[in-house]
Amino acid sequence: MSTTHDTCEMPDHNPPSDEIKAILTENKSVAIVGLSDKEERDSNKVARYMMDHGYTVIPVNPTKTEILGQTCYPDLASIPQAPDIVDIFRKPDALAAVTDEAIKVGAKVVWMQLGLAHHDSAEKARAAGLKVVQGKCIKIEHQRMG
Repeated sequence: MSTTHDTCEMPDHNPPSDEIKAILTENKSVAIVGLSDKEERDSNKVARYMMDHGYTVIPVNPTKTEILGQTCYPDLASIPQAPDIVDIFRKPDALAAVTDEAIKVGAKVVWMQLGLAHHDSAEKARAAGLKVVQGKCIKIEHQRMG
C-alpha cells in the first residue's frame, strides 16, 4: 500500500504487551519529534504526562527553541546525547526520514504515535537493531502498565 500525505499504513507488527512494558521501563529519555508548544495538542499532553512520570522529554521542533521548559532541537542530530526513544508526531510522509535519523543517532526505539505506521521504515529500524512500535500512543501504553 502506498502512502500519501493524508493516509498511513496500518501497523504490520508490534511487540507484545510485555515487551512494550519493558521498552517503557528500561528507556527513560524520549525525543518527541513534532512536539507542539500548544497545550491542547496531543503531543504536548503526551510530553507533559511523560515528564510527570519521570521521563526526560527532549522536544524536537525546528520552529521552537524551548517547549515545556526544555531546550528544543531542530532535529535528532542536534541533540547532544542519543535519546532512548524517538516518539514521532509527524505526518506520514515524514516517517521514513525521522526513522532514518533515529537509526543514525543511535536511538534504541522508534515509536510511531497512534495513527502512524510505515512498514519499510519499521523493517529498516528493526534490521538496524531498534525496537519499533507503530500506531500506538506512548501515554496510553504507559497508563496500561499500571
